[in-house]
Amino acid sequence: MHPISIIPATIHQELAIAIGPDRIYDALLSAKAFTARSGGAPATIDPTEGGAFSLFGGHITGRNLELLPYQRIVQAWRAKTWREGDFSIVKFVLVPEGTGTQIVFDHVGFPPGEQEHLEKGWHENYWNPLKRTLEGAHG
Repeated sequence: MHPISIIPATIHQELAIAIGPDRIYDALLSAKAFTARSGGAPATIDPTEGGAFSLFGGHITGRNLELLPYQRIVQAWRAKTWREGDFSIVKFVLVPEGTGTQIVFDHVGFPPGEQEHLEKGWHENYWNPLKRTLEGAHG
């Protein structure tokens, strides 16, 4: 008998933002900025390694696993609707490109059937508001 291997679903997204990595890093870890970007949905973020966060009024919760200032953020991340104890891992890598930044994003370990919803959600709830607020404030 051959063992069955299950390859977990992953999300990999890349996008360019015309703002430096320092401002993007700070915006991703600022509760005030996150609340403003999400249309006022409450957010709390402890911007330290090991610090907890709660986004969109508690719909998303987790902890910062690794923080490499202005370069990388790794988080244990979960949605309120998931089974108790289920966490996924999200990683934001910020690569300087000229005066802007290339964000390389990976999300792994989420429950089966969530990929399409999450892929869409990252664009609607993270990337589009981030670009709108940071690039809009810049230009």
